[in-house]
Amino acid sequence: MARFRSKRRKVSMKPAVKKNQGNIDHVTGDKIPKSFVFSRGKLPSLLKQLQMDLRKLMLPYTALNLREKKRNNLRDFLNVSGPMGVTHFLILSKTETAPYLRVARTPQGPTLTFKIHEYSLAQDVAQSQLRPRCPQDLFKNPPLIVLSGFGSGEQHLKLTTIMFQNIFPAIDINTVKLASCQRIVLLSYNKDTKLIDFRHYSIRLQPVGVSRRIRKFVQNHQVPDLRSLQDVSDFVTKAGYGSESEADDEAATVTLVSDLGRVNRASTKSAVKLQEIGPRMTLQLIKIEEGLCSGSVIFSEYGVVRDKKMQEENQKNQEEDEDNQGDDDGDDDIEENKEEDEEECV
Repeated sequence: MARFRSKRRKVSMKPAVKKNQGNIDHVTGDKIPKSFVFSRGKLPSLLKQLQMDLRKLMLPYTALNLREKKRNNLRDFLNVSGPMGVTHFLILSKTETAPYLRVARTPQGPTLTFKIHEYSLAQDVAQSQLRPRCPQDLFKNPPLIVLSGFGSGEQHLKLTTIMFQNIFPAIDINTVKLASCQRIVLLSYNKDTKLIDFRHYSIRLQPVGVSRRIRKFVQNHQVPDLRSLQDVSDFVTKAGYGSESEADDEAATVTLVSDLGRVNRASTKSAVKLQEIGPRMTLQLIKIEEGLCSGSVIFSEYGVVRDKKMQEENQKNQEEDEDNQGDDDGDDDIEENKEEDEEECV
């Protein structure tokens, strides 16, 4: 008799794969910090460009194309930040006296308010340089954070240090790859003026003791023009070893552990060069609030009397935002761009 095949099909089981492994910091074990950079109120064109420069600085863990409308209030951004894993808000605003920058931790604070005394856009910094440098892959990895002058022991400076350290992912010096360290954010605090210098640099390495022509020849893979030279040795010796501004400094030289490109090889000395890419800001810490743009004041630069006036103004602004909200269409406006922002944040 003919045999009948069993109609049951074998089910192949695939191993479960965790989808959110890329959202966890392998150093701290916590979520990778992500940010929203947006504005409250109407901003002039220069501050709008500063907002785009800050978004680019916070890459890759930020929403570069985040769209906002006038009817969106702070609650709308807070409702969207939870599902998207956003941990920090950078909020720009403008008053009659000066622009301000608020750095807040979601969802419960604290909030640091800075007064922007001076600022320069990234394009202004690039125009002031003879050879501006901005490679395509410069913003694929988050920048390193360096804080200087914050170790005085005061409570508000400790909170400022913790806030800025947690904005960017932590690094492990034993496992970090040199190729991923291409940018650095420097914050320098002046005790006398109580001002913070905010700078953004790109990092590049140059081999020590190699002429400029040889270095460009290896990097660009281009055949040099030797028609005007008598011998090949003239090509090496004519350019010398760089100008006086590129002189090797022992304090700025490092010995590489692994290869980095075609020029910088392991176990060789390379000079560390920093080139500013902007934006540049001069900040002053004005106030620290316990909550998210609300709550009791932990620190105030202007004292208690003026701080009460600022609290009353904030309460009035919050009441106006709630009155202007009307309906719940604000969440829908941000939800329309949720898929684009999730791709950029991840």
